[in-house]
Amino acid sequence: MKPGPILITGATGQLGMALALQASARELAHVAVGRPDFDFDALDTVGRCVAATAPSLIVNAAAWTAVDAAETNADAAYRANRDGPEELAALCRIHEIPLIHVSTDYVFDGEKGAPYVEADPVAPLGVYGASKEAGERAVLGSGADAIVLRTAWVFSARGKNFARTMINAARRTGALKVVADQRGAPTAAEDLAGAILDIVVKLRRNGWRTEYQGVFHATNTGETTWHGFAEAIFDVAALHGEVRPTVTPIATADWPTPTKRPADSRLDCTKLATIFQMTLPDWRDATHRVVTAILSQDRPT
Repeated sequence: MKPGPILITGATGQLGMALALQASARELAHVAVGRPDFDFDALDTVGRCVAATAPSLIVNAAAWTAVDAAETNADAAYRANRDGPEELAALCRIHEIPLIHVSTDYVFDGEKGAPYVEADPVAPLGVYGASKEAGERAVLGSGADAIVLRTAWVFSARGKNFARTMINAARRTGALKVVADQRGAPTAAEDLAGAILDIVVKLRRNGWRTEYQGVFHATNTGETTWHGFAEAIFDVAALHGEVRPTVTPIATADWPTPTKRPADSRLDCTKLATIFQMTLPDWRDATHRVVTAILSQDRPT
């Protein structure tokens, strides 16, 4: 790899923030960029950022992630999730910069009945998943040295996510209903960021290798449902003095949303372990860490 900092896009998102914090902690030279300086709605900013930074590697954590809003904002979702990454990947090819692009479990329809491997056929159910799948194809078809890293159910102590939503909801009411027939793996942004930076370190040490090219799955270990995730969140919150609500399991049909979600989007992460020798921590451990961090932020100092 050529010299230069890591360029991290999507700096104000959960993953972007986690990447910047951990890169700083590891003393890895990096530049974290976000809107308006780096904006997939203004593609000229993409080229300017790459030229000004002269990065050794780019991690693209910028995306349209509002799943339901994508249904009524399809053009914007495709600009962020397909057109922007396509432009970024083209620049990476021209300047010989490796690219790590983050994607999603929502490229699958959830009908397999077992964890998905990277080679399984994609079949997104909504605009969000379709736009992310189009972005994967654009990145991998660009000719750049590129890793597409699919993940799922990302949560953290910062930003808007399921864990924070559940904690806030429990403070307003003593009874909640949560979907119990969608399966997946909650993934802490800090664990995903750690895995990405571990990959960066390997690339710097080994240089680019043919086996690095393509799609990888990266989630916390284990599986649960949204209901099971909520119960785990409240188990931890109760240890910190939060009042535990009643959580009633419901079917997806009882909680209609504009976008149909995959019923079972578990991802098989064996390839990540085989090629990069890494396995993310168990989702329960991640939940304990993140919920504890959320509650510590809420306490007055």
